Amino acid sequence: MKIPAYVLALFLLLASCSQRTDTQPVMDTSAIRTLVPAPISAAGSSQWDGVIEAVQQADLTAQTGGRVAAVLVDVNDAVKANQALLRLTGVEQRAGNAASQAQVAAAKAQAVEAETTYSRYKGLAEKQYVSKQQVDQALAAYNTAKANVRAAQALAEQTAQLADYTQVRAPFDGVVSARLVEPGESVTLGQTLLRVFNPEQLRIQVQVPQRAADLLRQNPRADIRLDDGRTLVAERVVVYPSADAQAHSVTVRVLLPKTGKNLKPGQVAKVLFAIAAGTDALWLPESAIWRRGELSGVYVVTDKTVLLRQLRLGESRDGRIEVLSGVTAGERIAVDPAQAALALAAFKAKAER
Repeated sequence: MKIPAYVLALFLLLASCSQRTDTQPVMDTSAIRTLVPAPISAAGSSQWDGVIEAVQQADLTAQTGGRVAAVLVDVNDAVKANQALLRLTGVEQRAGNAASQAQVAAAKAQAVEAETTYSRYKGLAEKQYVSKQQVDQALAAYNTAKANVRAAQALAEQTAQLADYTQVRAPFDGVVSARLVEPGESVTLGQTLLRVFNPEQLRIQVQVPQRAADLLRQNPRADIRLDDGRTLVAERVVVYPSADAQAHSVTVRVLLPKTGKNLKPGQVAKVLFAIAAGTDALWLPESAIWRRGELSGVYVVTDKTVLLRQLRLGESRDGRIEVLSGVTAGERIAVDPAQAALALAAFKAKAER
C-alpha cells in the first residue's frame, strides 16, 4: 500500500522533534546569598517612633514695625493669657496717633462750620435771599465734611490700634519655647518675635499599616515610652478614617496625658499599641528590598533563575520591614539585591550570545 506524501511528511516532522533536546540555558544561582523568611506572630504590642508636638502653639509676630524696647520673658518661662511678653518703642506709632487725633479735630471743626453755613443758607432761602442752587451746594459741603470726620475717626482708630501693637501679649496660658529677638533690635511687620505652646495639650502622630489600624479601632489604647524611661498612658487614641494611597498607611493621633511633666515639643518617644493577635506576618531585612521610586520588590531565587517580584510593604521596625503581599513563606530571597541583579544581567547577556 502506498503511503500518502502528507502522512510521510508529518511522520518525519514528529520524528525530528522527538530527537531534539531542551537546549534552554539554566542559570546557576548557587553563588547568590539567600534567606528564607518565616512568619512571625503579630500578637503582643507593636511600637512606632514618633515626635511630640504641641496641639496649641503660636508664633507671636510683630503687628507693626519698630525697635525692641524690652523682652519681659525668656525660654521655659510660664506665662498667663494676656500677659505682656515684649514691648516695642512705639515712637512712630504714638506720633501717628497724635497726628490722626489732630486730623479728627480739624475735620470736626470743618463739619461744624459747614453745618452753620448750611443752616444759614436754608433760612435765607425761605426769604428768597439765596438761590436753591446755593442751598444745595451748602448741603453738599456739609455732607462732605461729615464724611471727612468719619474717615478721620477711622484712621485714628487704626493708628491707635498700631500703638497697642507695640506691646505683645500671650494668647493663652503656656510656656515660652523660643525667644527670637533681643532689646535694641529693629523688627519689621510680620517678623516672629516669640513662640509659646500649651504644655497641657501635647500629642504624637504616627503612621501605621492598614491592618494595624483596623485592630486599633477595636482597641484604641496606647502607652508612650519616653527616653528617660518613663511610660505614660495615652489620654486618647484617634485613628484616621482613611489611608494614604501611596504609603498604604493610616495616621494615628495619640494625645498625651496632662499630668506628663517636663514634656516639650520635639522630644522623641515610642508609642506602644496593645494590638491583639492577628495573622502571622513575614518580615525581611530592609537591605534585601529593591527600590525604584515608589516601587519596592525583592529578587526571588530558584534553582534555575532569579525573578524580580514587586511587594506591598507594611511597617518598618528595627531594620526590618513587614511584607504584606508579594512573597510567601519558604521562598528564597536574595540577601543582596545588587548581587542578584548583576548575576541576572550577566546570565541574560551570556544567553543572548
